[in-house]
Amino acid sequence: MRILFTIALIACCSTPLLHAAETVSIEERMSKAELEASGLDRLTPEQLKYLNTWLSTKGISASVAPIKRNDGSMVYYPDETARDTIESTINGTFEGWRGRTIVTLANGQKWQQSESASRGDVRMTDAAVTVKPMSMGSWLMIVKGCNCSIRVKRIQ
Repeated sequence: MRILFTIALIACCSTPLLHAAETVSIEERMSKAELEASGLDRLTPEQLKYLNTWLSTKGISASVAPIKRNDGSMVYYPDETARDTIESTINGTFEGWRGRTIVTLANGQKWQQSESASRGDVRMTDAAVTVKPMSMGSWLMIVKGCNCSIRVKRIQ
């Protein structure tokens, strides 16, 4: 009985510590411009602390939210296990791949072509796409209805 109590006590005490270690504050996630645009720069330290606590308890942690690097670039999937296949549509007209094409999906994500291939004989509106994780951190976007796919990287 004493062993079970000790195990339960260790589990209860270590869970918050493990969760806190992976939580990143909103100030670390957003640029100064983003904080100002959202109005979060006007929060008091107590309000920011409450917001960060709320975000961490709702599952917004380092494994699911983008991280801003020192050079300003964003890391959207720092944990390979967070990479799931995405099904969406391209907003507006899709006219093929032209080297550095950027597409915005209906879910708000922006993806940029990362291969140099080109295919301009396509014109589709609200094309359905599948974006699937591939090896070594890369992604493949498959545009349904045109039999065309290309490697992409998430930029927003």
